[in-house]
Amino acid sequence: MRLKPRRIFVAALLCLLLPGCAGYRLGAIQPHFMEGIHSIAVPTFRNETLIPGIEVLCTDTVIRQIQEDGTYKVSSSLESADAVLEAEIARVIRRPSRTVIGDVQATQQFDMTLVIHYKIIRKATGETVDDKNASGATTFFVSGDVNQDQIQAIPLAAESCATQMVTEFGEGW
Repeated sequence: MRLKPRRIFVAALLCLLLPGCAGYRLGAIQPHFMEGIHSIAVPTFRNETLIPGIEVLCTDTVIRQIQEDGTYKVSSSLESADAVLEAEIARVIRRPSRTVIGDVQATQQFDMTLVIHYKIIRKATGETVDDKNASGATTFFVSGDVNQDQIQAIPLAAESCATQMVTEFGEGW
């Protein structure tokens, strides 16, 4: 007779604890708008800025970030992909943030923002499932040639932008 209340208690405890795990799934959890997409083709981005050669750098950075995230497979061809990531580098904004002590017209440090507009297009239907802007920022110091220093800072801004982009369509926020 003593075992009966203990069995009832254990059964009640299991009934309370097990439903808490019912919503969990193993593996990558995709946002609702990306449902059914497992591979993404990433053609070279278009460059709408006056800075030459950054389109390949930004494309490679986003591909590397998608692979690092692991939610989607990067497809080598457009035909075998479930979706296509089309993007354009919209702007590179450079703003002075710190002046040289004693000379307020000379800038010592700049803030730089890279803005990429992207669309994810589902191959089967041709619908655009995601259409947003992503931005990445960095700062750089002036060591002599401002343009050369900016070019050296672009990979950092591209990495920050790629992280934001992949987080948005990989996790839904």
